[in-house]
Amino acid sequence: MTVALLCSGQGTQHREMFRLTADLPAAAGIFSAAREALGSDPRTFVLTASEASLHANRTAQILCVTQALAAATMIESAPSRRAIVAGYSIGEVAAWGIAGLLTPQAVIDLARIRAEIMDAASRPDDGLGFLRGLSGERVAALGSRHGIEIAIVNPGDAFIVGGSRPSLLAFFESALAAGATRAGLLPVSVASHTSRLEKAVAPFRSAIYAHKPKRPDRSRTLLSGLNGSALLDIVSGADKLARQLGTTVRWDICLGAAVERGASRFLELGPGRALAEMAASAYPTIPARSTEDFRSAAGVCAWLSEFD
Repeated sequence: MTVALLCSGQGTQHREMFRLTADLPAAAGIFSAAREALGSDPRTFVLTASEASLHANRTAQILCVTQALAAATMIESAPSRRAIVAGYSIGEVAAWGIAGLLTPQAVIDLARIRAEIMDAASRPDDGLGFLRGLSGERVAALGSRHGIEIAIVNPGDAFIVGGSRPSLLAFFESALAAGATRAGLLPVSVASHTSRLEKAVAPFRSAIYAHKPKRPDRSRTLLSGLNGSALLDIVSGADKLARQLGTTVRWDICLGAAVERGASRFLELGPGRALAEMAASAYPTIPARSTEDFRSAAGVCAWLSEFD
């Protein structure tokens, strides 16, 4: 059995995101490292912080990688299996840790640095939005009129787009008039994965090397969000991880690559259920769940064991 572990992006963090992992002994070191980066225990922070603080770029990136790393410890006691690991936006940094290239402490520190680099390269009105119901060609054509770029291509004519917030609002109006079924802003204050963040690529590449990544665990295949390719060496892998800051992420291709490599079920590590829902919609014959669907860590392992 091959499980595809999906590491979620920011925007879906919430008050109960550490419900299953807060008391896991195996995750104690992860929460300790996150507390150092965040300046507060993340398990307490998510319960008490304001909505604005919860979704601030630096905070969100630290919380999301912490969630994925902590959730991954839940399945360490499950029967040995081959895994494919892929991450959505900041989730790809967590995926590097889960695949064995970086320590949890390095992942959390790199998430902090990534956010700070992105914030420094961003403009005050930058943001992201979502759009569904138009073809990629139509989205790109409408976007060029408004200075909007496709940030992430998801399955089923679903897109994340980026640019200035005023331009995004004008773009949504045009897209809805052209037949889009849904459109709106996301609680993200940077235009990730667009040319507006090209200045962030080189410093982030340097930060990746500074954390001394090593070759991945042989039992885990790490996929790039840029094109679904498997990481074969650190140099090309670090380049792709850095370039995704200023380049469109092809999550649709990444999911397809996981299936082509034999994924027989998808498990989203959270926060949220967005990636599991995308996978289930795109590949309805392959079981797809999020850790948030379960009431306990034992339940997650039991579900995985059903397929051994």
